[in-house]
Amino acid sequence: MNEGLLLIGAAILICILMNKFLDKLPIPSLIVFIALGMCFGENGLLHISFNDYEIVNIICSASLIFIMFYGGFGTNLQVARPVILPSVLLSTLGVAGTAGVVGLFAHFVLKLPLLESLLIGSVISSTDAASVFNILRSKKLALKYHTDSLLEIESGSNDPMSYMMTTVILAIMSGENISIPVLLFKQIAFGILSGIVIAKLAVWFLGKNFFESQQSRTVFLFGVILVSYALPAMFDGNGYLSVYLCGILLGNTELSQKKYLVHFFDVITDIAQVIIFFLLGLLVTPVNLPSVLIPAIMVMVFLTFIARPVVSGILLLPFSKSLGQISVVSWAGLRGVASIVFAISAVIKGTGTTYNLFNLVFCIVLLSISIQGTLLPWVSSKLSMIDENEDVSKTFNDYEEESNIDFIKVLISKAHSWCGRTLSELALPSDLLIVMIIRDNTTIVPNGSTKLLEGDTLVLSARAFEDKGNIHVYEKVIGRNDKVANMPLYKVSKPDGKLVILIKRGLDTIIPTGNTIILSGDTLVFAESKKE
Repeated sequence: MNEGLLLIGAAILICILMNKFLDKLPIPSLIVFIALGMCFGENGLLHISFNDYEIVNIICSASLIFIMFYGGFGTNLQVARPVILPSVLLSTLGVAGTAGVVGLFAHFVLKLPLLESLLIGSVISSTDAASVFNILRSKKLALKYHTDSLLEIESGSNDPMSYMMTTVILAIMSGENISIPVLLFKQIAFGILSGIVIAKLAVWFLGKNFFESQQSRTVFLFGVILVSYALPAMFDGNGYLSVYLCGILLGNTELSQKKYLVHFFDVITDIAQVIIFFLLGLLVTPVNLPSVLIPAIMVMVFLTFIARPVVSGILLLPFSKSLGQISVVSWAGLRGVASIVFAISAVIKGTGTTYNLFNLVFCIVLLSISIQGTLLPWVSSKLSMIDENEDVSKTFNDYEEESNIDFIKVLISKAHSWCGRTLSELALPSDLLIVMIIRDNTTIVPNGSTKLLEGDTLVLSARAFEDKGNIHVYEKVIGRNDKVANMPLYKVSKPDGKLVILIKRGLDTIIPTGNTIILSGDTLVFAESKKE
């Protein structure tokens, strides 16, 4: 266990430290995580022998739950409303059609048994949300005609269909005595019902004063995710469908302090993706891949250039979609982590196949992310599908974090330069607005003729600073024997690029000037500009 935790911890640290450079690479960053796992693996630099499919299946399946939830939680239904119907068709009929067409190809061209061929088709039939979201966001790929929203909803919602078909095929291949209509009904009905009911209950609890802190709310939602997956799964329902629906409903509900939930699950999802792709790279044995490389290339080429375009075209043409849009949707059908996780489930179940299913699907996924993922921005540009005037962030529920408004308060003292002046006399920037004045415990909504008086508290609004990547904020507590204690701020030596932006003194927050005296016990808050 210690060795495993050390390995995963080291991988996360390496990937996070590399993150700044990964965004600049033309290839999807997820490939780097797979490559890192392979470098650690049996045929890599560290020669770590690792073939525990059970452990990988548990970890990856648990990680996939949070990826599925956040896929729904982050999807902005209001922006995506024009493409919801075609997205749902692609994530249901599109997945089934792709699985069937690929299955027939494997049966007649690769000469594999029919059920085995359909199993391959089912496992790789879904588009990977983690890969699609990663590329759209990292490459800032805003697409015309709401195509980015279409891809987000399709990739976020089609894993349950793929999982359902994989479950049915595996049950038939293992000789289980099942009723396919009953199994499908349970998967869909219990999955949908659980997702909706649990989300509604969660919203009700979050709207009440049951929680003492934001941390309690976040932990509560963490538990909701686990329950929304596990509860329907106990009754043969589709847990992935349930957790995705739960995420959709919660993400598109007005929740107080929602930004903290977004930040938390954004981090959880990033870590889940790193762990999944690293473990899959560690699990694979590269010397065994050549035996499945040719069939993997054949399936990937057929899937990319025939199966996906044909199925997408049939489903999207009735909606009067342009050829360019259909082409981008077809090319953006990246295979990913869900396909490999489903393949691992089949391997664990002991299903006999002509080719090692894990190795075969791993090669298909690696080829898909490498080729389709790398070329997606280029293909979108060549087809004139990139919308230069839009921001892809708008298609996610956390867009408000990038264009929000901050509020600050200013106390008007007798010596303040604004004291005794009307608002119309103040030379305020156009983006700065005095929205409220608190005077003698009364609230005033001001206009240009409002005069500011001593003792007024002004509430000002302005756009929040966005370029946080180049600013580092840190604190320093002034001790009793600190040499800067009792000195005015202008005498304190500060390195170039650093600025004291505020002082915390007890319960008060002070916006300092050069003449502000620093006292022992003060907390100085520094802002430092980081050079690229």
